[in-house]
Amino acid sequence: MKLFFTGHNYKYAAEQMLLTLFPAERPVYPGGAPEGDRTELRLENGEASCVLVREGRTASAEAAVRPYDSDRERVRQEQHALKMAFYRAALAWGVPKPAWGALTGVKPGKLMARYLAEGKTTEDFARDFDVDPDRAALCEVTARHTIAAKNSLHPGDVGLYVGIPFCPTRCAYCSFISNAVGKNAKLVEPYLDALLSEIERTGRRAKESGQRPVALYLGGGTPTTLDPAQLERLCKALAAHFDLSALREYTVEAGRPDTITAEKLAVLKDHGVTRVSVNPQTMSDEVLDAIGRKHTAQDVLDALALVRRAGDFQVNMDLIAGLPKDTAKGFSRTLDVVLELAPENITVHTLAIKNGSYLAERPELLPGAEAVRHMVDEAAERLRGAGYVPYYLYRQKYMSGGFENVGWRRGGTVNLYNILMMEELSPILAMGAGASTKLEGPDGAVYRHINPKYPKEYIERMTR
Repeated sequence: MKLFFTGHNYKYAAEQMLLTLFPAERPVYPGGAPEGDRTELRLENGEASCVLVREGRTASAEAAVRPYDSDRERVRQEQHALKMAFYRAALAWGVPKPAWGALTGVKPGKLMARYLAEGKTTEDFARDFDVDPDRAALCEVTARHTIAAKNSLHPGDVGLYVGIPFCPTRCAYCSFISNAVGKNAKLVEPYLDALLSEIERTGRRAKESGQRPVALYLGGGTPTTLDPAQLERLCKALAAHFDLSALREYTVEAGRPDTITAEKLAVLKDHGVTRVSVNPQTMSDEVLDAIGRKHTAQDVLDALALVRRAGDFQVNMDLIAGLPKDTAKGFSRTLDVVLELAPENITVHTLAIKNGSYLAERPELLPGAEAVRHMVDEAAERLRGAGYVPYYLYRQKYMSGGFENVGWRRGGTVNLYNILMMEELSPILAMGAGASTKLEGPDGAVYRHINPKYPKEYIERMTR
């Protein structure tokens, strides 16, 4: 879509709203006089306005810039006004109202927490961004978990992430740093050697600076792709090089049931792991096959039984709404099975179609937005009915229907790491290929250091 600006150059704000309203479009800045299908965004005299021309029809709207008391706040309010003008013009043109209204950020809970801190209400949040009341209420509950997590932290508390970028096979929706282990088996051992070297260096610096992990997360990929001896080496290294005396939780992604064995679970139990993820995504064999998983729904049940027999692990199970060949009825049957299993945590993701995934090239395989809305809304209703409470929430770009990902807990089983990471409440020390360390600078801004993306590059960097 062609974008024309007058009185400002807020490209990022305009592009965020463009992605929300017209996810298939990409911004073009042609210059010259506005002509053809386009969006004109004007800012002058404390008023934002938008003219949207598309398919021979024109719509326009305005939004006032709200009062501000600093230059930083002025920029925020001007961007908000421009977004609202664009949003109102699009709805006037005929674009269906997005699930989160005019909200474009991937972390609505962070914004809600700021509203609550300023004495504003959920109703203010819903009105300011035209968010449906049920989603605003969902956001408030998760924001209060964020506030509680923040208040529980002490100076020096950090989150720790370790990435294992290997899986049995690559899922069709995956854009993470993951490699099918069968084709990359020769990389696993040198990768582990390189990772242990990084763990030693990072642990030494953490101790020197007085940083203590309160939440440790082994993710990927699938860490349980490692064999028992490799898992033992990894867990021993973490215990040896980090001060784990303040650790409140220790999570391992055992997401693929075809990687879970009694021997591996015994290693995890011996090293104090408190939480494992057994992630079916769906309990339909047809859908599992469509996403490239080489296991069945029965394998998930068998793996979970192994976990329950192995020890007192909290269990998370991930589900994805919007997978290929899934339907609203099929997703409902998945909910039937998972709720019967009663894991301590259930995370309901909405499928995000990302560049680099197989499904990015095959949109015709996916259920429509209304079916996905039904899946997400039914999950929320039934999880609440079963005694689960939402505790963290985030959104992603290119998410089917523009919905959200929500973590649900039963009892006091909040996963602290997810909150720390999503809401940027503490530093995150991250190790492994593609891992992103997040540190807060003296100015309060969050700075990131990202490791080389692919295992070969990572191994070369860490072994220099």
